[in-house]
Amino acid sequence: MATTSLRSRAAAYGCLALSMSLVGSYVALSRPLAAAMPVFLLAWLRFGIGAVAMLRWLRKPATEAPLSTHTRTLIFLESFLGNFLFTLCMVYGVSLSSAVSAGVIMSAIPATVALMSWLFLKERISPRTRAAVACGVLGIGLLALTRGGADGTAAAAGATTGNVLLGDLLLFGAVLCEASYAVIGKRLTAVLGPKRISAVINLWGFTLMTPFGLYSASRFDFLAVTPGIWLLLLFYGLAASVWTVWLWMTGLKSVPASQAGVFTVMLPISAALVGILVLGEPLSATQLLAFAIALAGLLLTTLPGRGKAA
Repeated sequence: MATTSLRSRAAAYGCLALSMSLVGSYVALSRPLAAAMPVFLLAWLRFGIGAVAMLRWLRKPATEAPLSTHTRTLIFLESFLGNFLFTLCMVYGVSLSSAVSAGVIMSAIPATVALMSWLFLKERISPRTRAAVACGVLGIGLLALTRGGADGTAAAAGATTGNVLLGDLLLFGAVLCEASYAVIGKRLTAVLGPKRISAVINLWGFTLMTPFGLYSASRFDFLAVTPGIWLLLLFYGLAASVWTVWLWMTGLKSVPASQAGVFTVMLPISAALVGILVLGEPLSATQLLAFAIALAGLLLTTLPGRGKAA
């Protein structure tokens, strides 16, 4: 029985880690997509791809209880914050800054999850978590004050310092959205299955984005998009709307929200690695220092203290 429980917990951990790794990868890869098409059109197509892929998951299971008003509100907030606003902040932010800078800024997610758990779930925050929050703020501040994203890819693209700072602010907004997504998601897994949650919140995202997407589509030349961008868009749509959400909700069903937040460390690491290894973005000394400070905060958040079981 104990072995089965350990295997189940290990599988949940694997789902959470893989989910955040995929999020980090599509955060970085959204940069070339945002350069090829308008952000609202990109987000609308992403939700549309997810809606088609998860059409069968929308059906209500016979064993599922009717949704209460409270649950419906949580579903809307999960989609509005975790899908709609996160997508806009993330895509616009990466397009103005860089994937490496996104990795540094999004390393604040675990500490932000802890803060939101304290604010909304009344969970106690340890001194180590407070120190981790300070590291995250210091890393982000260093990045902004020294034009972290501007000394590399953004500068090469002709972006101004003001645009880079705006991009960094939008990326921090994505951090807040992702942390809200983690906290609200735990509540939803108590009443809905992972597949149903994935399909319903994606449908809400598609609905919210449709007016903006249709307007962008009416003014866009689809023939100018290369086959490589279409393939990247397909991966982005499936990863962002289907795979990552299902993996996260599956893992979250067996793991407390505060513990699941630890696995968001995979997001900034994955985003930075894809930016450097795939997109060829430079890693400056400033970005490296800011990333090191942010990772120190992650270690403070995730490593067990003395006398605690791993």
